[in-house]
Amino acid sequence: MLLLRRFEERAGVLYGERKIRGFCHLYIGQEAVAAGIATATRKTDPLITAYRDHALAIAKGMSPESCMAELYGKATGCSKGKGGSMHFFSKEHYFFGGHGIVGAQIPLGAGIAFAEQYKGTDNVCVTMFGDGAARQGALHETFNLATLWKLPVIFICENNQYAMGTSVERSAAENDIYKLGLAYNMPSFIVDGMHCETVHQAIYEAAERARRGEGPTFLEIKTYRYVGHSMSDPAKYRTKEEVAHYKTLDPINTTEKKLLEYGFATETDIEAIKERVKQRVKDSVDFAENSPYPDDSELFTDVYLQPDYPFITD
Repeated sequence: MLLLRRFEERAGVLYGERKIRGFCHLYIGQEAVAAGIATATRKTDPLITAYRDHALAIAKGMSPESCMAELYGKATGCSKGKGGSMHFFSKEHYFFGGHGIVGAQIPLGAGIAFAEQYKGTDNVCVTMFGDGAARQGALHETFNLATLWKLPVIFICENNQYAMGTSVERSAAENDIYKLGLAYNMPSFIVDGMHCETVHQAIYEAAERARRGEGPTFLEIKTYRYVGHSMSDPAKYRTKEEVAHYKTLDPINTTEKKLLEYGFATETDIEAIKERVKQRVKDSVDFAENSPYPDDSELFTDVYLQPDYPFITD
């Protein structure tokens, strides 16, 4: 969790220095969700999400170096420098992308789950989206088929309470998003997303249900982002009192206190973790800084190409 926080904080600074360009959506405040998913699922369980994807990619096992290099647009990035912030990908780590089109990953996640079911594996696809994407019509079509076909998929709505700058209360006739799944006879629950333990337990139970062939689960995980929707968002639509309240629930701080309180770690252990994380983030920046940009010859690789287009020459 601390690695995800420090990586994102550094990415924010580098964006301000114009080392990172384009869109950039940070995960600061939502780390407990990524941690709970990582501990409750297997490496071979596919995960697909939206454009706020850096932390989830690292939690899935992708190296901070390859992720930072991708933010820099470097050839050593996880998408060869061609995807940028919103389009991380790793077949090796079963991370099937951040996606820039709001809600487009929802049916894709069901498709990945269908493929796992068709191949006869017991893998479960974790399909993630935000509270804004929950308003897309594709969600309903996907929920219907996922339940009908008992697909091994966990649908997760990371409800950080704002779709860009619009609160759930202003955009939804029903504020309890988890109830959308009930219309399709899908087990659906609210989860406290500020504690990694509660996320872990909910994900683990949903994964086991899917592995038994009992179909999908929908989890509305209540979380909070401490930064704007993207780097261009000053987040003035929130009150100082609201942000201050959620800062008291910071998952990094509460987890550290629990580790100390229950004797799972000492102050020395915690300091050692912080130093390791600090160095790992520094190493990722150094790696990105010293990596080359993609060669011009890469322009037409990794894309579909119609060979008879008139502008293409030998």
